[in-house]
Amino acid sequence: MENYQIDNLDKKILAELLQEAKTPYAQLAKQFEVSPGTIHVRIEKMRQAGIIQGTKVKIAPKALGFDVCCFVGIYLKSAKDYHPVAQLLEQIPEVVEAFYTTGQYSLLVKIIVPNMERFQEVLINKLQSIDQVRSTETMISLQNPIYRDIDGLL
Repeated sequence: MENYQIDNLDKKILAELLQEAKTPYAQLAKQFEVSPGTIHVRIEKMRQAGIIQGTKVKIAPKALGFDVCCFVGIYLKSAKDYHPVAQLLEQIPEVVEAFYTTGQYSLLVKIIVPNMERFQEVLINKLQSIDQVRSTETMISLQNPIYRDIDGLL
């Protein structure tokens, strides 16, 4: 199923599910003028193809007291350090995203924490204490004016 090609109906289904993942198949079927069975088959094919990888609740971090978002550029001592460092980063709960990048950083990580004191603890005791990390550079997010999934691209 790797080469599953999505069509316009699949795109409409995905866009709708990105807005509300719990939308009943019957409602989607009625909206797109197809049978509920067609919706079920399409969604299952997209799951098997790895296009749909699960269903998650979207949480607003600030509503739970996570007021600080920082991006940390990580300079590694060597390119061969990428895999072991990525595995260590995965064990740090405050690291919510990590990107292996071109350009000045080897890795760029997004960190969400309740306050700057906690960020300092994570930076010093977790990130900078990794042997393979040569240095870091921090950018603090002041606002997140655009946050969206890829539904606008479908």
